[in-house]
Amino acid sequence: MLPFKCAPWLARNTSIAVLTAGLTGCSSQPPSTTNVSCADVAYSVYDPAEPLNRGVFAFNRVLDDYALAPVARGYRYMPDFFQTGVHNFVANFGEPKVFINDLLQGNPMRSVNTMGRFVLNTTVGVVGLIDVSGMAGIPRHNADFGQTFGVWGIGNGPIVELPLLGTSNSRDAAGRVLDFVVDPFGSNSDTVDTLSTISTVGGIVDGRAEALPLTDSLQKLPDYYGALRNVVAERRAAYVADGKQGSSEHTTPQCTGAAADGF
Repeated sequence: MLPFKCAPWLARNTSIAVLTAGLTGCSSQPPSTTNVSCADVAYSVYDPAEPLNRGVFAFNRVLDDYALAPVARGYRYMPDFFQTGVHNFVANFGEPKVFINDLLQGNPMRSVNTMGRFVLNTTVGVVGLIDVSGMAGIPRHNADFGQTFGVWGIGNGPIVELPLLGTSNSRDAAGRVLDFVVDPFGSNSDTVDTLSTISTVGGIVDGRAEALPLTDSLQKLPDYYGALRNVVAERRAAYVADGKQGSSEHTTPQCTGAAADGF
């Protein structure tokens, strides 16, 4: 039997191996590409498991309607300075992962920008509560492993509706799992673990609150699932296109709102 202390290492590396194997099949899929007006970025929607996905979506919607969305609406009534502080803290705590993905995407200028923001906001900005970097004209961008896989040329793969995590495609779903696996801060500090928990909870509520105007409008359409699925596909395509632009430009393709944050 393996020593107990080896279990986390084994689980982590097994997860990475499974993800790598699963992603190998994502680069080829039926060509159902639609041109959109999101800075001329094309996106594809391939949903062979649509009936199953709709079932999971219905489950997720119940949880959202009765738990997450009401909390997010209450959060929006909090003072602006509180919401801004939460948003800034969550964004700053995620900067090390953005830095890793900047490097993996071959964007050295963006990685320098990210590290500079993290150091300045963590120190002068009181653990990121104040976006001092933004005030100094250092722009923020986002990056995640799903985007990195896309920059590497890995295709979207089929649409998957994840319990609790929502609508995605197989490439980005694998990226989300890897986001959980990779921990730039390590796991040997109770303080870091506490901050990580605060960041996760705050990020979920803050992100849901930010998406409320979009989801409220989409819920009025006859097919909420299809509309949300297409918006997510469009914005993720724009997000990958932004990563491919490299360090020569810090602007994102012209999609509104969450496109810049990889909605």
